[in-house]
Parts: sequence; C-alpha cells; structure tokens
Amino acid sequence: MEKNNETLHILRHSASHIMAQAVQKLYPNAKLAIGPAIETGFYYDFDLDNHTFSDEDLIKIENEMKNIIKQNLVFEKHEIKDVQKQIEEFKKEGEIYKAELLEEHRNDNPTLYLTKDREGNVLFNDLCSGPHLPNTTYIKGNAIKVLKTAGAYWRGNEKNKMLQRIYATAFWSKEDLDKYLNFLEEAQKRDHRKLASQLDLFSVREEIGGGLVLWHPNLSIVREEIENYWRSEHRKRGYVIVHTPQLAKSKLWEISGHIDHYKENMFFIQKENDEDEQYIVKPMNCPFHIMIYQSNRYSYRSLPLRMAELGTVYRKEKSGALSGLTRVQGFTQDDAHIFCTPEQLVDEINAIIDFVSDTMKIFNMDFEVELSTRPESYVGDIKNWELAEAGLKEAMDKRKMHYEINEGDGAFYGPKIDFKVKDAIGRTWQCATIQLDFNLPERFNIKYQDKDGQMKTPVMLHRVIFGSMERFHGILIEHYAGAFPMWLAPTQVAIVPISERHNDYAKNIYDKLFASGIRVKLDDRSESMSYKIREALQDNKIPYVLVVGDKEIEQNKAAIRIRGIGESGTLSVDEFLHKALEKIQTKTQDLTLI
Repeated sequence: MEKNNETLHILRHSASHIMAQAVQKLYPNAKLAIGPAIETGFYYDFDLDNHTFSDEDLIKIENEMKNIIKQNLVFEKHEIKDVQKQIEEFKKEGEIYKAELLEEHRNDNPTLYLTKDREGNVLFNDLCSGPHLPNTTYIKGNAIKVLKTAGAYWRGNEKNKMLQRIYATAFWSKEDLDKYLNFLEEAQKRDHRKLASQLDLFSVREEIGGGLVLWHPNLSIVREEIENYWRSEHRKRGYVIVHTPQLAKSKLWEISGHIDHYKENMFFIQKENDEDEQYIVKPMNCPFHIMIYQSNRYSYRSLPLRMAELGTVYRKEKSGALSGLTRVQGFTQDDAHIFCTPEQLVDEINAIIDFVSDTMKIFNMDFEVELSTRPESYVGDIKNWELAEAGLKEAMDKRKMHYEINEGDGAFYGPKIDFKVKDAIGRTWQCATIQLDFNLPERFNIKYQDKDGQMKTPVMLHRVIFGSMERFHGILIEHYAGAFPMWLAPTQVAIVPISERHNDYAKNIYDKLFASGIRVKLDDRSESMSYKIREALQDNKIPYVLVVGDKEIEQNKAAIRIRGIGESGTLSVDEFLHKALEKIQTKTQDLTLI
C-alpha cells in the first residue's frame, strides 16, 4: 500500500477501531460514541459510568491494542440491509450512541465495519463508512501510541452528557512515531500557558471570567514594542489610525447583518427601564469604520482610504474551547479597513501581502496561503462574490504566489485570503487575513464620486496583520519558547556584581544602560554569582548578563554572558551599549556581539 496522507488517514481510522475494541474488552460496560481519524492521529469517545480513565488505564489500553494487532484480524465491510433491526440491536447492546447515529443516517446506505478473526468470528463491530485497511498486519504495534484523555460533550453540545475522549496516534513506522513524540515533547516545553507562569506573562482569573486576559508587566512590554512597530509601519504605509467605542445600539448590527449571521457570538446589554433600547458589546470594528467614512465626502482622487485600529472586541466562546491566549473571549484586533475603487483593488491587496511578508520576516516566520471562497450561508449578490474571488486570485497570481483553495470557508460577507504562519518547530497558525467585502458598503450605502461624476459604491477590504494581539502573543511565546529577541525581551540585560564591593560599579553601569533606554536589572542579592547568572539566562531567559568584579573594574569593562551561548569575552560598557542598541534597532534575532 502506498504510504501517503490518504493512506495514513486510513491507517489511523483502522487503529481507532482497534482502540475501541481494546477499551470494550478491558471495560465491557463502555459505550461507543465516535472515533474519527484527525490530522495528528485519532480519538474515540466513550461513555463509561463509575470509572475515569487514568494514565495507568491508557497503558493497559495500548498494550491490549498491541495484543489485538498481533492476532492478524480482518476488517470487513458489511451493508446494513434492515436498518431498524440494527437500531434495535444497538439499543439491546446498550450502544445508544450508535443507535442515534444510525437513526440519523438511515437513508445514507449505512454500513458496519466488522473485525473478524481468521475463523470468521466477529470480535468487534462499529457503525462506519470506512475505508479501512484489509487487516491488522498493516498496523505496527511499535508505531502506535495512546496519548491522553479529555472530556467531550456528545456532539459537542454542553447540554448533552460529558463523555471521555481518548487521543492516540499511529504511523507506518516506529521512526515516524518517535519523531512525532519528540515534536510533542518540544511543543509541551513551549506551551505558552506553562511559560506564562514561569516568566510571569499573563493570567486568566475565574473571578473575572474565562477568556478574559490579564496582561502582566512582562508581556505588556512585549505588546508595547509590537504596538509601537504596528503604529509606525501603518503611518509609513499611508494608514490613518482611529479609535471607536466598545459598544453600540443593536440597530447598527442589524444594518451590518451581524445580528442575522453572528448573533450566537455576541454579548447583549439591555438598557435598564427601556426594553426598546438594546446595546451590543463590539464583536467587530468594521461598522464603526464605515461610520467614520460616512462622515465625509470622497472622490476617486481621495481613495484609497486606509483606516486602522487596535480595537478590542468581545465574542462568546464555549468554555471548553477557551485556551490561554490563543482562544479567548476578549481580544484586540490589529484591524484595518481599506475603501478603494475597483481599479485600485489588486494593488491594495498586493500592498497588504507585502506588509504581511515584511512583518513576518521580523519574527523569522514563513507562511502558507489559502483562498477561502463563498460559503453556503452568504449575503450579497453572487456576481459581486465572483468579482471578489477573481480579484483576490488576480492579486496572488500576479505575484506568482502559491496558494491553496479552501472551498466554502469564506466569511458570510466575502471571500478571504488567510496567511498561516509557521513557527520554529513547523506548526502552522492562522494569523493575517485579507477579506474582500462588497456587501457592507452596499448595506450602509457608502459612496464616492468617480471620474465620470457618478456616485459609486467603493470596494471594502477587511485586513489584519497579526490577527489578534492575544493570539499572536501566544504564538510568539511558543515560537521563541519564551526566549524573546533583544528588542522584545521584557528584561534585556541583567547586571551581576560578583560581591558586595562591586555593587557601586554595577550601579553605574545600570544607570548608563537605563538612561539609554535599555530594560536593565541590577541583581545585587547575596546569592551566588553562578545562581544569579543561571536564573537570569535559563529561568528568566534574559538575553545578556554583564558580570563585574575586580578585573572588570580595573579595565572599565564587563564580562558578557549571552543566553544560549554562554561566556562571550569582555567589552567596555560603551561598546556593549552600542552593540545592544543596534540589536534593538534592527530587531535582529542574533544575540552574538563579538
């Protein structure tokens, strides 16, 4: 069998049945829900009362899977000819979830997959459309791994029963499995939620609410530097920066169409003693920017108008979906809306692509691109959708960009280009987006005067570079494993005097660096020098440590220790300051000085 992504999916789908069979052999009362293959492996949901799967249970399940694989069992497809009879059989066996699924798909030519031994005895069956491997000899016992458990509501609905989900993975070879497990170990080390505690970056408190982030001073410094870059670059590229309110009357969102298409994600505020006046906490910045556009008259000569805002918005999320900085309910979008003529569209899209590319280079990130097209639930004229998709394609084709087409995944108001950045260990994250919108300009009836004197509707581009500040900072923490480059590091330099008699010289260096804008810390605690150096470089991930003692005072220098490098000679304070400021100004990742 050819080993590609498609057959790997089949391998994992088959392994999920083996896992379900193993669980039911070890825990006969376990009821089966669903068990699909996913991008990184597979999972299966179980309903098992009076027992919670432990780490020891996962080891037992994995060992039982290996025993089943050794039996050289056959996977066989079986058409369900009498659906009602099979539903009753499932109910009799206690398989209520299978019965529910079969009832739902009774008219879809449903099938079972049977697992049989070589004598033809059925050892396991599951409602499944397949495909599967011919038999278990294709699965290598040393290339499977049961990973973890989690809670999962049946059908993802909080009103349904909470089930136990077991995650696992399978590969064609042990080498591929080991490579993946090493990747998981590295990803775990970089988990921004763990690093947040170690480096004192952010917190989420139950008293405030899930997905509402407290930015601590250390991460606020990182954000300030990125926001300074953002504002400076927008002004260079011809944007105007605006600020808009945190809520608005529901009427605004009725005009925009968000109440019809986005209501379940919005927070409503009812004005006291006035049932007719309802407000909505801002889920989007775009209607406000249109209101600003409407405040003036524009001709084709005054377009494009590029309007940007670091606008905080709030969107409802299920509590189970919230995760650190990467999935929150309150977040700040680095939002921009560009109002332009159809003739300007391709150039504006290309300018945004340049902006994304230039920005991601600073963080040493590559990206992949997807074009998401018209979804089933869309608003506006289909001809405008076709023009919008054609415009996005033309812009990318013009610069010979490689992109994938993601059919039907556009926003309800227009198609979009999504940029998926790659971090240091190869994971992709959704960040920048360009969305083309013919709908909102028409709904709000905004106009410009064209060269022929006619009043026409401008094209509107929605655009973010980072996506949201929360999500992007979560990605950055993991990308750098908390070891930020010099320009972003919360503390850029630590000064460590060897003994108390060196404190005055260390303080003089501190004052000089601080006056030059360096974020510097003087560590004159009575701890050992080696402890303070290790804490600064390894635990706190400070880029540079300057060590000073008798020799350094005599030579008017400092001994340099660099994060990830170690001892790096000595420099005069002026030399170090010059080189450090250069690192900050150029936003380089490289910390070497000599």
